Amino acid sequence: MDRELNLLVESVREAGARVLELARLGFDVQTKSDRSPVTTADLEVNRILHAMQQKYFPEDGWLSEESPDDPARLERARVWIVDPIDGTRAFIRKLPEFCISVALIEKGHPLASVIFNPSTDELFSAARGRGLRVNGKPVVPRSIGTDSPLVMVSPGEFRSGRWTELNQRARTSTFHSIAHALTLVATGRAQAAITAETENEWDLAAGVLLIEEAGGLVEDADHRSLTFNQPVPQFTGLLALAGTTDPHLQPLLRSHVARAGKRATR
Repeated sequence: MDRELNLLVESVREAGARVLELARLGFDVQTKSDRSPVTTADLEVNRILHAMQQKYFPEDGWLSEESPDDPARLERARVWIVDPIDGTRAFIRKLPEFCISVALIEKGHPLASVIFNPSTDELFSAARGRGLRVNGKPVVPRSIGTDSPLVMVSPGEFRSGRWTELNQRARTSTFHSIAHALTLVATGRAQAAITAETENEWDLAAGVLLIEEAGGLVEDADHRSLTFNQPVPQFTGLLALAGTTDPHLQPLLRSHVARAGKRATR
């Protein structure tokens, strides 16, 4: 994985520099068919990363939020799963939480991944079996020893009151980018990230490996581990736990996510 990860880090940093340049110079915003925004920065990141994949790994598949889905990826042993900018709304609003998120998948499981926050110049990376790194340095999450663990949730679910039952056991805070939230869980800055909503593979693929390499756990609302490069690249619900999370918190969050997931799919 050295070659793959090195080229990925190089390309992601190039893409991040381009994003910051466009943030200074200005960018266009359009609305996609699902009513979500896409900017010229999203498309530039997609172009840079896709060019890297096509030049160095042309036999691999490609799945990106900003590219048409090519079913040929399902026949490939390896596939690159990309969210050019996770948190596009945060980018538009100049909130420092948007991230470039990329994972290399083999037979459904992440082998290498990078999440880069250009605003803070933090690059989180992992290769299977090699641990978590931040800006190239190994990181071992430490327990923060709090009686009020921090759980990251989406703004919409927070406003709806979906997680109010947790208030006696945890603090809830909202995320504008789920990739950013997963980096917080991987490093132990947050103890969990949860949602009952549908998430796309490109939202989660990179963060799953970061968390697992830091000793944490990621599963869907039915307590299943996540397998990537599926025909419909989506999951229902998410529970992501830091490796330092109090083990007594896991069953509580698991039951809440499962119940909320059932309500969300009705």
